[in-house]
Amino acid sequence: MTTSRPLTELSADEARRIALRAQGFLGTPHRKAGVRGLLRHLGAVQLDTISVLARSHELIPYARLGAVGRKTIENAYWRDTHAFEYWSHAACILPIEEWPHFAFRRRAYRNRPHWNHELPDGAYDQVIKQLRAEGPLTATDLGGAKRTSEWWDWSGSKVAVERALMYGEVVCVERRGWKRVYDLAERAVPEALLHDDLDDTECLRRLVRLAGQSLGVGTRADIADYHRLKGEQVEAVIADSGLVPVTVEGWGKPAWADPAALETPPRGRHRTTLLSPFDSLIWERARTERIFGFTHRLEAYVPKQKRVYGYFAMPVLAGGHLVGRVDPAREGRTLVAKQVTLDGPKAVPAVAQALVEAASWVDCTDVRVERVDAPDLREPLTTELARALT
Repeated sequence: MTTSRPLTELSADEARRIALRAQGFLGTPHRKAGVRGLLRHLGAVQLDTISVLARSHELIPYARLGAVGRKTIENAYWRDTHAFEYWSHAACILPIEEWPHFAFRRRAYRNRPHWNHELPDGAYDQVIKQLRAEGPLTATDLGGAKRTSEWWDWSGSKVAVERALMYGEVVCVERRGWKRVYDLAERAVPEALLHDDLDDTECLRRLVRLAGQSLGVGTRADIADYHRLKGEQVEAVIADSGLVPVTVEGWGKPAWADPAALETPPRGRHRTTLLSPFDSLIWERARTERIFGFTHRLEAYVPKQKRVYGYFAMPVLAGGHLVGRVDPAREGRTLVAKQVTLDGPKAVPAVAQALVEAASWVDCTDVRVERVDAPDLREPLTTELARALT
């Protein structure tokens, strides 16, 4: 008679599949809930200025849900007070239900002694007064954003409204032409959520639990990184977070899992897709290497001559594995794969499928491949693309 392995011991493959399901790439439990349901499930969607195929916050739902209209995505985030923007993993879109959980961070900002930008006398009160009378408004509407093109050279009103955003008196309620649109929190946040009643410990406990649910399973560092908490903050509350300790084959570090993720084995259809470099599945490099054996690095800020995979190399997910990279661009209605890196011949059909689907989503009718890292795979890839495009 054989005995079953204790539930708290996971193989590396089980942990990988749990992570994929938790992030919405295995099975379709949240598809019917659409973009809003996905945002609640992930807990945070990162924003970034780079736009190649689309901006990262559009690529996140596309990667999981398929060809969702880009206008539909924007409306799902911002209409009907569904979300707000704040500092989480980075600048992120967050479900409005999480507003109370960030009280600890708002308090920390209010108590912060030093800032990079000096706040001119009277500017803060003037911004609040103007928003109350005229809001929602952009920084330009408030009297100016930057005096020059330098990132640090903010106008007084920009300094004031960003300070108010960090304090929680003002909320970013939309991005309009990539500009933040600000309004008073008292108007933008539902009254039932508009409070800082939770003490720091309770905020951290809830965020740790939510991070664990969104990851499925993770080390302390993984969980801390999700909302950029400190390791000691996670350590202080994890025992009371509702997550359960597990061991994962090959990880070499203690881990915790969402108990609901352990109740049933992950099953269902895998997504084949291009991933934004800012996707929460691959946020943390050490975790990505540990789970997928894949080294991921954004090279947009690396000098061109030192790039290995390209400016905005997007990992390709297929069959629950990362099987290559594509550095994309657009020329009219052609999606250009400037550089393609493949993990062997078996990756060719998946990369072709991911390229064709992405092209269709951004209204491109053709795909052109410029460079393939393995020259002998260029012809099979172009053949597969031609077949998929017909």
